[in-house]
Amino acid sequence: MDMTHPLTPEACRRAAHERLQRRDPETAEQFFRHLLELLPHDVEALSFLASRHYARGELVPARDLSLHAVAREPERVDLLQLLGAVQLANGDFGDAAGTLQRSLQLAPQAFVVRLQLGVAQEQLGRAHDALVTWYTAIRTAQNQGRWTNDQTTAPAVRELVKYAINYVNRERRRLFSEVLEPLRDRYGASELTRVEQSLSIYLGEQPANIPDARQQPKFLYFAGVPSQPYYERSRFPWLEALEQATDDIRGELEEQLGAARDLEPFLGTSAGAATGEMLKSWGKDEAAWDAYFFYRHGKRYDDHCAACPITAGILDRLPLVRIRDHAPETLFSVLRPGTHILPHRGVTNTRLVTHLPLIVPDHCAINVGGQEHVWQPGKCVTFDDTFLHEAWNRSGETRVVLILDSWNPDLSEAERAAVTDLVEAISDFNDATAPPAQA
Repeated sequence: MDMTHPLTPEACRRAAHERLQRRDPETAEQFFRHLLELLPHDVEALSFLASRHYARGELVPARDLSLHAVAREPERVDLLQLLGAVQLANGDFGDAAGTLQRSLQLAPQAFVVRLQLGVAQEQLGRAHDALVTWYTAIRTAQNQGRWTNDQTTAPAVRELVKYAINYVNRERRRLFSEVLEPLRDRYGASELTRVEQSLSIYLGEQPANIPDARQQPKFLYFAGVPSQPYYERSRFPWLEALEQATDDIRGELEEQLGAARDLEPFLGTSAGAATGEMLKSWGKDEAAWDAYFFYRHGKRYDDHCAACPITAGILDRLPLVRIRDHAPETLFSVLRPGTHILPHRGVTNTRLVTHLPLIVPDHCAINVGGQEHVWQPGKCVTFDDTFLHEAWNRSGETRVVLILDSWNPDLSEAERAAVTDLVEAISDFNDATAPPAQA
């Protein structure tokens, strides 16, 4: 097309597109320049020309054209991303951070943009913000199979991704180590030696070297305590008082079961595929594992506690684990006829699980680490659920046990305090860096 003759805007745009289809961006750029002369606010021309200037390292015109384009269409994600990248390259870190954050509000899954935002935040001296941003970017990318190695990382960002990963590893260590500092002052550093080792294992700085292959905590392995599926009842002097209350606790349970009050699926109403992975039916009836919670993830069910005052009162007097948003976890566990809870593992060996059997038909049992245990009404059993374990009810009646979690007795007072503070800090950080939901 001859540009020496006057062209309409439509003809310029059409010619530019044709040149791009022919992989001739240089000539396409000429047509877009002419288009911009005819239509000074044309966003397509502004964006294309800005990207060409940016590719050549001509940052001032790239910035000016990008700003013009964003002013015309402030909700265009691609325009915001281009402007943010230009501002970042130009050293306008404050402006870049604001622009990139705006683009992430519109496209939160854009992990490369988060990578760029972390650069701006680090340059601005916002070290913690950079840590959160980069870890979120890494988790988001790796959830999509990216940034797991050089092959899954684009060459253009490979070195920056490695830098961000190293930064995250270093700053996470600093963050969690600072959480323990008050306890070092209170108890002495030597009292937290095993906690420090456990933190190193969690951060991937050293292998767990768990002595029993059957044990695989899903979250936190506490090093240096015995690995054993079941624990002797002599380790828990409070079990006797709990067992003596069996009849009263069972009476409150039966009242709730008789009224069918407030039972809910243990795995949650939206567990979906997880239910199929966790439960199996031995017969014609659908598998069902229900719960009547007193505490779940540390939240107290006040109505349930009020309805079962004897049970609640006893639970309140027991040395349960208490970690914000995590523990205690106490409930009537209701396993329906023919239901098999499939083999699974718990999150940490810092706490143990106790069952007080209340209603136990024949053909009901639990297996922990390959060792089967048949519940006996009123006789507690305590086990480490980080061992592979399963439970079943092969009878035609409902089985119910009271479940509660208590500290592993092999942890000292200082270690329990440290685990509490550390788990809360890790949880808060993981919540802050959770990958955004996909649209």
